[in-house]
Amino acid sequence: MSSAPSTRSLPSGLAVLTTLPDVLFVPELVFGGLVWILVASSKVSLSMVQGWVMFVSVFCFVMSITLLCLYICGIHRGSSSWVTLDAICQEIAALFYLSAAVLEAFATYTFSFLPPQQLYQYQENIAAVVFAFLATLVYVVHSVFSLLRWKSS
Repeated sequence: MSSAPSTRSLPSGLAVLTTLPDVLFVPELVFGGLVWILVASSKVSLSMVQGWVMFVSVFCFVMSITLLCLYICGIHRGSSSWVTLDAICQEIAALFYLSAAVLEAFATYTFSFLPPQQLYQYQENIAAVVFAFLATLVYVVHSVFSLLRWKSS
């Protein structure tokens, strides 16, 4: 057996911030928080769409911060079931954020017909769309690496 550290299990402590799939929690929280802020401050034209985007951003933010805190505290104690939980959570977040980003882009498209006096609302929604797609990308990359870790565990 090799004495080298294995990437098959979840790290604990501050090592969470040095491993590739787990360091992606930081950009997930940054981009997710920005989506949350931008959607919360934007004008609601399609309440169902904005409601879903808000739910996804808050849900994924809370899920990511909870998992990050649990991993830093070492609650998983090297159990392989936590690797499965991590892969499932990242897949759900990636799918949720993809749907939210597409819906936010659609809602922003409806703002493109506003008069020039309300251009700031359109620009705010464009920023929300950009950060939603960036959050989607980060969650997809994290889910791919989580699935690779799950497969090798």
